[in-house]
Amino acid sequence: MRQESFNLFSETEKYIKGRPIVTIFHNEQNLYTVLRIRVDDTDEIYDEKEAVVTGYFPRIHEEDTYKFFGTMKEHPKFGLQFHANRYEKEIPKTKEGIIQYLSSDLFSGIGKKTAEVIVNTLGESAISRILENPSVLEEVPKLSKDKAKLIHETLQEHQGLEEVMITLSQLGFGPQISMKIYQTYREQTLQIINDNPYKLVEDVEGVGFAKADELGEQMGISGEHPDRMKAAILYTLEKKCLQEGHVFLLKEPFLFEVRTLLEKNHSPSIDINVITNMLLQLDEEGRIKFQENRVYMNSLYYAERGIVTNIERLLSQDQYEDQFSESEFLLALGSLEERLAMQYAPTQKTAIQKALSSPMLLLTGGPGTGKTTVIKGIVDLYAELHGLSLNPKDYKDEPFPVLLCAPTGRAAKRMNEATELPAVTIHRLLGWNGSEAFQYDEDQQIEGRLLIIDEMSMVDTWLAHQLFKALPDDIQVIMVGDEDQLPSVGPGQVLKDLLESKKIPTVQLTDIYRQEDGSSIVDLAHMIKDGEVPSDLIKPKKDRSFISCRALQMGEVVQKIVKNAMGKGYSKKDIQVLAPMYKGPAGIDNLNTLLQDVMNPNDGTRKEVTFGERKYRIGDKVLQLVNRPEDQVFNGDMGEIISILKADEVQSEDKQDQLIVSFDGIEVYYPKAQWNELTLAYCCSIHKSQGSEFPIVVLPVVRSYYRMLRRNLLYTAVTRSKQFLILCGETEAFEIGVMRQDDHQRQTSLVERLTSNNEAKEQGTITEAELLKIDPMIGMELITPYDFLS
Repeated sequence: MRQESFNLFSETEKYIKGRPIVTIFHNEQNLYTVLRIRVDDTDEIYDEKEAVVTGYFPRIHEEDTYKFFGTMKEHPKFGLQFHANRYEKEIPKTKEGIIQYLSSDLFSGIGKKTAEVIVNTLGESAISRILENPSVLEEVPKLSKDKAKLIHETLQEHQGLEEVMITLSQLGFGPQISMKIYQTYREQTLQIINDNPYKLVEDVEGVGFAKADELGEQMGISGEHPDRMKAAILYTLEKKCLQEGHVFLLKEPFLFEVRTLLEKNHSPSIDINVITNMLLQLDEEGRIKFQENRVYMNSLYYAERGIVTNIERLLSQDQYEDQFSESEFLLALGSLEERLAMQYAPTQKTAIQKALSSPMLLLTGGPGTGKTTVIKGIVDLYAELHGLSLNPKDYKDEPFPVLLCAPTGRAAKRMNEATELPAVTIHRLLGWNGSEAFQYDEDQQIEGRLLIIDEMSMVDTWLAHQLFKALPDDIQVIMVGDEDQLPSVGPGQVLKDLLESKKIPTVQLTDIYRQEDGSSIVDLAHMIKDGEVPSDLIKPKKDRSFISCRALQMGEVVQKIVKNAMGKGYSKKDIQVLAPMYKGPAGIDNLNTLLQDVMNPNDGTRKEVTFGERKYRIGDKVLQLVNRPEDQVFNGDMGEIISILKADEVQSEDKQDQLIVSFDGIEVYYPKAQWNELTLAYCCSIHKSQGSEFPIVVLPVVRSYYRMLRRNLLYTAVTRSKQFLILCGETEAFEIGVMRQDDHQRQTSLVERLTSNNEAKEQGTITEAELLKIDPMIGMELITPYDFLS
């Protein structure tokens, strides 16, 4: 390493040395550790015999002595703690100490006698000699090659870590990111950084191009150096695809974006042809795909191709078309209608029949068009015609034949409530383990005969590929969604592309079943979809209203609406405030703080804890921000804090405050180190609300949201409301949002891939001829949104 370029440690850095007594907490994912040590020495003003040390370390061994470097700080609850930025393990210096060290649990299979032989042979400098030259272990009598290898690798791992952490700290990396880097490269860390610091951009999440460029400059790498150019290309490609949802980027604008990044804070201009050559080199190296003026991330390129391959595989089945005669179907349908005391409309009947006679079907439609009714009809008729039971208890020794799934836990729960059958998230269906591994894939496919996927608009390219390749050849697949909603958070627009390709049989439900009861919410949603603003937008309706106010008044107005709604008997779960942005007086963060005081106030007796600028109380509605597959809780799930345990109440070794959150009966424990996985959910983003419905939706719309206001955003928000919609803000802002199409077109090649090999068959759109009247407002005739206002 070029040590002369490293920053020196702060002169204010102190140390504390001692042997661990107990590890209070250790997080295997980020390696955050809290431990108590017996103090041997320190240059801090500290005269206690024991101390609490916190920092990011691998497992600390109680038989070893460590020297921690950092500062002593006063914790408001736990008192003095030593916050360590790095540490060194004290290598034993006496013969007895070295024998004890080598025969510890750290070296599996090395007993005291073997350790004595090693020290007697190699002397008291045995450890440093082994680290410098592992072949010296060949001098030790009767020591097997396997044990010699184990000793060297263990010493290298544990002694090498200190060197790595010290060097990374000198390079300006914090302890948390340093541990990430070490976990990625292990003992090769320093060599890799020395050879090519830009590799960090590609391999370690959290290291951006700017940081790698800073290191590169210290090491004399600048300008058009190949490593620098390639890192800029890879960084820009991933950033743009993830932020803007593209599957590929067009060559010309992409090259100029890369050049802008390379020239930032650097005076020399970069030749665009040199960047093009680096693009070609990366393609040759198999690190990206560069085809027909398009630049792809490898994972997205192969995922898109995989989607096409598996759709064609699933569509190639022909055993379903003549499986049941027209008379059989009509007889079973009539029997079902009689049992349910209802009648399906013509297009609903066609949708059910197509679903039963096709290997794949796309079922689309907006709110109130009867998608759920059709889903239930498909399941019931499928079971009837195949002679299957829909009672999961009848399938103890074989898989349940009907699989229902959705991208989010709340959407899956809605499927379960509508069909009274098991429904899970797509991740759970595929057996996701929390990293990149799935239990089910092309080698081990899921078992089932009928699969229905709801909220297909939320499924991105990666997840669609993973799902389709895990499906067996003989399964029937129904995809349900609304193409006018927001696209997936991840890259791609799978539902939209599948519809445009016309490769898969499609039924589009257009007529509205909730209109004649006077449900103006559904009416409004369809007008938004068509780019229309109703002339009576601000006129009070029995299920919709518009309260005029400015952004600075929003907090007070929303508080008032929610307070009065709760006064009418509605619960926290019933009422959801939705907003598109986090900052500002009408932003999610501010509204959550204000709403917490209305929906879950603390009268001085309610248990609460503080985390940064946020307070958490028992009874708070919270939102999960990351996937936790081990607990069956996923990003976007909403729960309620049901208990708060103070550190002294925790029974395990992890002595820190804990939150216990219930997600529809699933209780999940969150130690303080994991509280950043949660946020208050009284107000949440419209993106996070996808796949959910709420009895009452309060939707602020103000001009300060201008950057986010789009037709599909408002449409998605409005369609989250089941019974009452209360718009509040500025009519001009609402009109702007309705008139502005999403001008950000995602760049995907799925349609081309689906239609290039074979000419797609025109499927035609089926529309309904009749109205099936369903009244969800029975008993609510006398209530209006204005009842929620004083």
